[in-house]
Amino acid sequence: MSTLLLMAAIVVGGWIFFRVLEKQPILPWKEKKHTNVPLNTNSKNNKTKKKKHEVEIEQEPNLFEELFSDVRDVTTHMIRFHDNSFTMIAEVDPVNYFLKNQDEQEAIDITVESWTATLNYPVGIYLQNRFIDVSEPIELMAKAMKESEDLNEAALSYGQAMIDDILAWQRDTPRYETKRYLIFTHKIKASDITADSEDELETKVMEKAFAELMRRLTSARNQLRKADITVNLVPTEGIYELLYYTFNRRKALKHRFKDLVEQEKNALYITAEQSQNRIELVKEAIEQHEAETETTTKRETA
Repeated sequence: MSTLLLMAAIVVGGWIFFRVLEKQPILPWKEKKHTNVPLNTNSKNNKTKKKKHEVEIEQEPNLFEELFSDVRDVTTHMIRFHDNSFTMIAEVDPVNYFLKNQDEQEAIDITVESWTATLNYPVGIYLQNRFIDVSEPIELMAKAMKESEDLNEAALSYGQAMIDDILAWQRDTPRYETKRYLIFTHKIKASDITADSEDELETKVMEKAFAELMRRLTSARNQLRKADITVNLVPTEGIYELLYYTFNRRKALKHRFKDLVEQEKNALYITAEQSQNRIELVKEAIEQHEAETETTTKRETA
């Protein structure tokens, strides 16, 4: 009897295992019902098309233009905004605080605290990290080696090896330098200025803004000089260079701003927006230069 029960249990277990393996119902009378589901091979395409119709394609935002939407111009060593706010930037050459003794550090602290206590207007601080550019000293070294007449082959080889080592040092690991700036901002109310014409009003607004911001910068320069901190005005070209390094930190090492300026100076036509009068004057100057060149060539040929 026990043998029959064991065999029956084995048969039932085998049956359950087989049906589970075939993914079929264990009980034969509960067969899986098959429903005829129509196949839609283009369902993915339909969804894609549906999404295309439902989602509107938005225009890509002009982030760079929107970032400077408030800026009117960069001129006279200042950034001018549309609401007649002006910003002047000063580069700060700091003192090495931790190389000073305790008395000198206290004197620096007192000087900086005294300057900040006199401020009744906002002053911003801006730090910019730049890749260290050694191209200029390398150019000077190569020029000196080329122009020198008393260097032997060993000295020239040593100098070239030094230049290669400096380039490899810069290329292997990116190294940075920190530039420090003070930002002075002042807003001019055009309604407080009397002028007979728009040109005169623009001139007075510019002069008043420059005088006020220069006064603030000079005050900072004179007071921080006691702490061996140098404050220098960033000119108009320096402001453009600052913005160039802000948005092209990696590219600025290879395509230097100074080289771009030189290329722009040597270009036949400049890429910046110019007035029609200036364009006509440039065309006249080019035509005059070409006429003079042609006349000189004819004289030399004759």
